[in-house]
Amino acid sequence: MINSPVEDIKNRLDLVDIIRGYIKLQKAGANYRAVCPFHNEKKPSFFVSPARQIWHCFGSCSEGGDMFKFVMKVEGVEFGDALRILAQKAGVELKKQDPKSASWRTERQRLYEITSLASRFFETQLEQSIVGKEAKKYLLDRGMSEETIKKWKIGYSPDVWQGLYNFLTGKGYRGDEIERVGLALKARTGRHYDRFRGRIVFPIFDLSSQIVGFGGRVFKQTKRHDGQEEAKYINSPATPLYDKSRILYGLNKAGIEIRKNDKCILVEGYMDAIMVNQAGFENVVATSGTALTPYQLRILKRYSDNLLTAFDMDLAGNSATKRGIDLAQAEGFNIKIVTMPEGKDPADVALEGSEKLKELVDNAKSIHDFYFDNAFSKYDKNTLDGKRDISKTLLPVIKKIPNKIEQTIWVQSLTKGLGVKEEDVLEELAKTKVEQAETYNSSKNNNPPAGGRKTRKEMLEERLAILIIKHPENANLIKQEDLKVFSLAMVNVIDSLKHPPAGGKESDKLNYLKLKADIEILDIDPEQEFRNCFEELTMLVVKDSLNNISREIKQAEQDENFTKVEELTNNFKNLCQERKS
Repeated sequence: MINSPVEDIKNRLDLVDIIRGYIKLQKAGANYRAVCPFHNEKKPSFFVSPARQIWHCFGSCSEGGDMFKFVMKVEGVEFGDALRILAQKAGVELKKQDPKSASWRTERQRLYEITSLASRFFETQLEQSIVGKEAKKYLLDRGMSEETIKKWKIGYSPDVWQGLYNFLTGKGYRGDEIERVGLALKARTGRHYDRFRGRIVFPIFDLSSQIVGFGGRVFKQTKRHDGQEEAKYINSPATPLYDKSRILYGLNKAGIEIRKNDKCILVEGYMDAIMVNQAGFENVVATSGTALTPYQLRILKRYSDNLLTAFDMDLAGNSATKRGIDLAQAEGFNIKIVTMPEGKDPADVALEGSEKLKELVDNAKSIHDFYFDNAFSKYDKNTLDGKRDISKTLLPVIKKIPNKIEQTIWVQSLTKGLGVKEEDVLEELAKTKVEQAETYNSSKNNNPPAGGRKTRKEMLEERLAILIIKHPENANLIKQEDLKVFSLAMVNVIDSLKHPPAGGKESDKLNYLKLKADIEILDIDPEQEFRNCFEELTMLVVKDSLNNISREIKQAEQDENFTKVEELTNNFKNLCQERKS
């Protein structure tokens, strides 16, 4: 009998389908494997067991668990949020309670409720208020369809000080919560007022289509009290739900299409993403207010290695856009540049029709051709100054290419283009100093190993358990008195292997060990290997005990407790005798 939403969800959903929605899985016997999404690696160490409904990384991060743990980890949320995400996928209705009673929900859950309610408020204002209808007409006149407006939940925030604030407090939410989610600001007087006023509002979604923030485009330009014009765009600040360096706008809608097409179109800003999507290119995402970050690139790697960028690329200086592209190139993405007609952005081209946009996408230049065409068109390769400027532009780019074969091809292209010797280009390349792009190996972009490195004893115990799982007859080699050398967790595992629990319910530890046994290939004598591992484990336990007794003897001597010294010394001698026997 199902007695909790957790078990209900687990019975309705399949772990493989959940994980496949985030990363590429490959069949590996009865299981699936993939490159781990939680640390930087090249060979797949991440395994999923359909039979046991668990996953585990056998690489450096050692993460593992069930579908709830995976969603918590990949989405960066707490259990309550993962529960809601999976309940929505499973069609399980979670019990709702009065929002005025805050005790039953986590803070994050309440913040998600606030963003969802705020989005509905903005949508209603776009449809029903006088100025909202004008804003909607503006969007329609710009070529946005009714269907697109609804699809992206675009709304309007009225140009009043406390319109949204009063609406949300009337629903039982506190002012500090509304401020914490980035929808309100606090004046010096202590009163709260709306952050987004008089703006067309674009909700920002996470991968599970939950609203985590908002972007607002000014509708009717007004002057501030200091005479300055309002900023054209403003975005939610960093909040417990929203971090612009970790969100790609539209990825919640584009993920499946990116994987299907094996390429991602990357644009800047909400309007470009929405209009390109409306034109039929559903594999489009946008950065918003930030250049590409390592975290965003890690997410995109789950879907495809192929990036098509459709925004201005400034070759000169250290522009944020160029640094993001350099980072993507350093991390092994295959990058192409979709060149827009002068003075137009992707939204403008999308309005001209999908065929025009398709032509530009199909004719996207490789990153190599883009850099070389721009450098050689900007400077005169026939003059000394021109050659110097071309090499000054391209050598730092070449220096950052991690693949030596690809780097050599670029060097040869530059040699041929400038009409110089290759050794001269290589000499200048060696002298070129560049600011290294931040990589995934940076500690702040990687999760530390879960639980740290295993001890030798833990490794030996796991090895013995695997040898029993693959060859059950090995369990008969363990006598009752032998159990004292094992940890309590391992004693429970051995007991479960000898006497399977009723109903087939197994511990997380045993499930993990069985998954590890599935992928382990043994080409040795299993009984001899078992005896060798057990002997080493026994010696290790005795050695640890001797070391502990030695420390206790030293302390007892310092305390002048000679009775205890004698007792400990006898224990030490007995253990030494056992070790010899």
